[in-house]
Amino acid sequence: MARHTAPRSPRRALLQAGLTVTAVGAALSAGAGAAQAAPAATPAALAVAPVTLPLPGVDQSLDEVGATPGQALTGALQHAAAGGIAPAKSMRLNPLAGTSVDPLDNTVGTQIADFQPVNTAAATAPLAKGAGLKDLPVVGTVTGALPG
Repeated sequence: MARHTAPRSPRRALLQAGLTVTAVGAALSAGAGAAQAAPAATPAALAVAPVTLPLPGVDQSLDEVGATPGQALTGALQHAAAGGIAPAKSMRLNPLAGTSVDPLDNTVGTQIADFQPVNTAAATAPLAKGAGLKDLPVVGTVTGALPG
């Protein structure tokens, strides 16, 4: 008999029913708590008088504020780019850095005759220590030109 045609055990059906009842009960109790905390609304309380707040700069033109539309747009784009790129520049690139299973925490070196020894520590050390994009040897100087 194939496994998908095997009869289901009543134990599994009871487990599914119990989990379903638990989830429904949690949803109902969360809704009841929010409904109980809300004050009763009366028709007089529903009528709200309009409130006017003074908004500085709304009735001024851009010339009065001191920025041309081009300057305002450039400033807004630079601010938005800095807010979006800065976290990406400092984000940890190797999530396994500092753990015992980090594959980049290994270096390979060699020395031929009396030449200076060469190893991979300079390339993998920043990543093995949990560096971000801005901390890498070559790419870090290039990311310095980005905003943020």
